[in-house]
Amino acid sequence: MKLTEMKQILAAGRIQLTKSLGQNFLHDQNQLRRIADAAELTPADAVLEIGPGLGPLTEYLLARAGRVLAIEKDLRLVEFLRERFAAESKLTLLHDDALDYLRRERSDWSDWKLVANLPYSVASPLLVDLAESEGKPKRITVTLQLEVAHRLVAGVAAEEYGVLSLLMQLDYEPKGSFKIAADCFFPPPEVDSACVTLERRSKPLLPPELRPVFKRLVKVGFSQRRKMMLKLLRAAWPAERLAAAFVTLGLSPQIRAEKVSLQQFAELARKLGAGNPGAAEGEDRGTAE
Repeated sequence: MKLTEMKQILAAGRIQLTKSLGQNFLHDQNQLRRIADAAELTPADAVLEIGPGLGPLTEYLLARAGRVLAIEKDLRLVEFLRERFAAESKLTLLHDDALDYLRRERSDWSDWKLVANLPYSVASPLLVDLAESEGKPKRITVTLQLEVAHRLVAGVAAEEYGVLSLLMQLDYEPKGSFKIAADCFFPPPEVDSACVTLERRSKPLLPPELRPVFKRLVKVGFSQRRKMMLKLLRAAWPAERLAAAFVTLGLSPQIRAEKVSLQQFAELARKLGAGNPGAAEGEDRGTAE
């Protein structure tokens, strides 16, 4: 679907796009092809697409995958998609809020791939929710705001390294990314975007029961980035346990969270979570900085 065709469809249907829904439709065919390539789709794959819009990416997904489930919030676009892909048996189209749907249904996506041009407003909480679910997708290839993409793939000590980096990388390894300019979308967003691919780790870094402890550690540790992490964590754990854990892991009492690696956070969760089920009290739902 080219830009001229996209504009004609919107005009004919008298569809005015809504900024609050993050309706910036990718029309550049080269970028759409690169996204489909990055997903490494085969006829054996089942794909979850969130926010298909007018279906430019959906078309590529249907051509390569064996099954596509697309969730679209805007009823006007759902009606258009139903008509456009009426003869396509591989497509299941749902009219729903994707974030609400994923939290409500709690489906098993472990054999699925997520491939989508995500609405900016829900990208981070949606990805964190999926990563924390028992049936997390085996591969994620998503287009989102460039700043968020940088945070997803950031390593320790990078400026973008933080809560989102750690909550996602606990379960996923970054496999590549590429920038997408604003003029590849209609209407053009105010910022550049990027496509990021994440692959589920073959072996979890932590057992499920320690995930709340890890999440609490990360959130408290980064609650005030310029402060020493040990002092921040004392609000949630006994000082003597923290001191012993820091010594065992070779962490300086003056270290800030931005200098603590994913593996060190995971080991801290093991040390502080062992025999201490109350360590993660005060846990909140998975949004990230």
